[in-house]
Amino acid sequence: MTFTKTTEQDSNYNHLEKMTITELLTNINSEDKTVPLAVEKAISQIENVIEQVVIKLKTGGRLFYIGAGTSGRLGILDASECPPTFGVSDDVVIGLIAGGDTAIRNAVEFAEDSTNQGWKDLQEFNISKNDVVVGIAASGTTPYVIAAIEQCNKEQIITGCITCNKNSPLSNVSKYPIEVVVGPEFVTGSSRMKAGTAQKLVLNMISTATMIKLNKIKGNKMVDMQLSNHKLVDRGIKMLSKELGISFEEAKPLLEKHKNVRTAIQNYNHGT
Repeated sequence: MTFTKTTEQDSNYNHLEKMTITELLTNINSEDKTVPLAVEKAISQIENVIEQVVIKLKTGGRLFYIGAGTSGRLGILDASECPPTFGVSDDVVIGLIAGGDTAIRNAVEFAEDSTNQGWKDLQEFNISKNDVVVGIAASGTTPYVIAAIEQCNKEQIITGCITCNKNSPLSNVSKYPIEVVVGPEFVTGSSRMKAGTAQKLVLNMISTATMIKLNKIKGNKMVDMQLSNHKLVDRGIKMLSKELGISFEEAKPLLEKHKNVRTAIQNYNHGT
């Protein structure tokens, strides 16, 4: 199969420096509008990955995201939002980035070019065939990610990927590839733009659909969310009020007692 790196192709626009701010924003927005349509074309691939993740997490496994640069940061972002949103432990969804935690804020030179560090990073978490590893790389050519996925395959660990090129090296080594082809970036090669947006949308789908299937949502509410600030406590009280048909004033002490929306609902229904 031929591999064309569309993420590196010339922008559909030129002479960007001559555009007004309005023109820049309008044109960037026009490009961004194409991203959800590209994601839509990959829904069946996304579903395949989620099915595997749900199976593994139901039996105590974990979901790992591994990437470099923007891709790695997006994986870490999605992983870090799962505990507060869905009330899961912080070792259920784990994000890894080439260069380690330093690379979350600052670029680490040549970290993405390592062909052995990705697997070493996974081994730090005692990775096993009970887990799922999703490699994230807009280009689909990042050595750090590809080599880690290859080793996971050898260890009979289920692998997937999120990339923005068709038939990339990463797709070819991943058992369940997700390919969202967004085309050239507004600024040529700046894959933090459309490609990054596409990856974020897919990650939203993976984590949200997985957690819903793990019964971390009731109706459409985040009943297992961590009550880590006043805004979330207020939201929790309102959830209880609406769900149980009681006043805000009645719901408040109930939440204060049980510290969790789901637990408060269950205990109220059982008269405790």
